[in-house]
Amino acid sequence: MKEYNYYSQLAPYISGLIQQKQSDGYIYQFEAYMLERFDRFCIENGYDNGCLTRDLVMAWAEQTPTESKNYRNQRVSFVRQLAFYMISLNIEVYIPRAFESNTISAPHILSSDEIHAFYKAVDNFLPFQPSFQRFSLSYSVLFRLFYYCGLRLAEGCCLKRSAVNFDNGCLSILQSKGNKDRVVFMSKDMTQMCKKYDNLMQKLIPDREWFFPGRDESRPFSKTSIDKKFSDFWNMTPYAGTVDKKPTIHSLRHTYVVMKMNEWMNGGKDFKVMVPYLSRYLGHTSVNETQYYYHQVISAFDIVRKCDSDA
Repeated sequence: MKEYNYYSQLAPYISGLIQQKQSDGYIYQFEAYMLERFDRFCIENGYDNGCLTRDLVMAWAEQTPTESKNYRNQRVSFVRQLAFYMISLNIEVYIPRAFESNTISAPHILSSDEIHAFYKAVDNFLPFQPSFQRFSLSYSVLFRLFYYCGLRLAEGCCLKRSAVNFDNGCLSILQSKGNKDRVVFMSKDMTQMCKKYDNLMQKLIPDREWFFPGRDESRPFSKTSIDKKFSDFWNMTPYAGTVDKKPTIHSLRHTYVVMKMNEWMNGGKDFKVMVPYLSRYLGHTSVNETQYYYHQVISAFDIVRKCDSDA
């Protein structure tokens, strides 16, 4: 597990809080990262006098243009914990108030078994109408792009054939959320699957505009129909009705993020180095959005817990 260094006059208290939390069984990895940011904030903004004052807290609590209200509130809550720790040491400090947060329900993160069962249902699907049997090909590829490339619902449905480059294995995602463009690279297996699909579709619908044409071949799949199809496939798995929160297509994107971050954690890679790349890959406005994406999913820390137990 990564160790963070603290250099402000509050460093002894920050380190003491983290040690206490971790000795109580909490992972406190993301919190340690955020407190490192707070530590640097103190030094860089002239608050490095060892006091947790109202002015310092209110400056830290200011919401930046690139972060959500919930993420700001989360930052403040970690300093609030620091304040309570310092009070326990008979140190007079200002206690940040608990800000009201928007209610966000954490998505269901699919397990490996659930993923396999879901794609088995997708691959076994065959429409009754012969004219729509091409959909079975489209679903197998489209639902894998949501997971293996972390695409948003609209990005997958509205993907144009011209945006898929088989030579370098990349997708050009144009005018997505926030009117942002980005390039998404696929694995070799995913690229080959898309190429094979395109060759078959070229015989059925020559020179089509959309990579995944809908019932009307001149238009792409609608988001509503694909969202419903995800639900249909999930209900075909043995896990339907056994989870606390039914997954959605967006759960595949969340699962991709968790899978990727756990892979880094398992491999000992530095979050601070890797997360900016993932943020750009996902089309997030900032690294903060990507960090919060992961942190809100408590069940995502299985590998982190294992690392703690092995330490």
